[in-house]
Amino acid sequence: MLQVNGLRVAYGGIQAVKGITFHVEEGEMVALIGANGAGKTSTLKALARMLDSAGGSVRYRGKEINRLPAHDLVREGIALVPEGRGVFPRLTVAENLEMGAFIRNDKSEIVRDMAHVYDHFPRLKERETQLAGTLSGGEQQMLAIGRALMSRPKLLLLDEPSMGLAPIMVQKIFEVIRAVAAEGMTILLIEQNAKLALETSKRGYVMESGQITLTDESQALLHNPKVREAYLGE
Repeated sequence: MLQVNGLRVAYGGIQAVKGITFHVEEGEMVALIGANGAGKTSTLKALARMLDSAGGSVRYRGKEINRLPAHDLVREGIALVPEGRGVFPRLTVAENLEMGAFIRNDKSEIVRDMAHVYDHFPRLKERETQLAGTLSGGEQQMLAIGRALMSRPKLLLLDEPSMGLAPIMVQKIFEVIRAVAAEGMTILLIEQNAKLALETSKRGYVMESGQITLTDESQALLHNPKVREAYLGE
């Protein structure tokens, strides 16, 4: 579904992403793990066209997309849940979810999908009329994921969904991520919590200093001595 070849991202003269190559098959969840500053978020922003790439090729379902404007990617079936959540703070929970369906006009299906989001996140249903800016960090993360799902994406890009959340909230968020994956969603997961990411995904890539240094099945990476020492604290 996604084929990235030689992707480079630069900030002025600083190379944040140094020609990485990886792929995501339809229906699988792939994790990209690494320390802070490894280039993970820059990679995701380039894929979502929030940053211009400095070189390389990004193909989605066989189509070159690394020159398309970001809003066109939503119509193509790509949704990003950004680092820091990025909800609309002065809109209600329901209005945020409606914004996720902005490109759609199938009103009865939108209502059905919103109900499905509430099934995943009952707490959002309880706060349906509450302003998003007054929600807790975990509730905002639920809302950001729900809003992305409202566009009916074929490829979901998740950037650090566990960041800054209490363990019980992280557990709930990842229960839903697993449930969405089980429904057939293709997911690229960027996550600093390497153990959680590898336990959740099918395959993984390890990123260091703007380069992919290791790739394998997630279970194999969990038992790789280098990964265990560098990212699992062992």
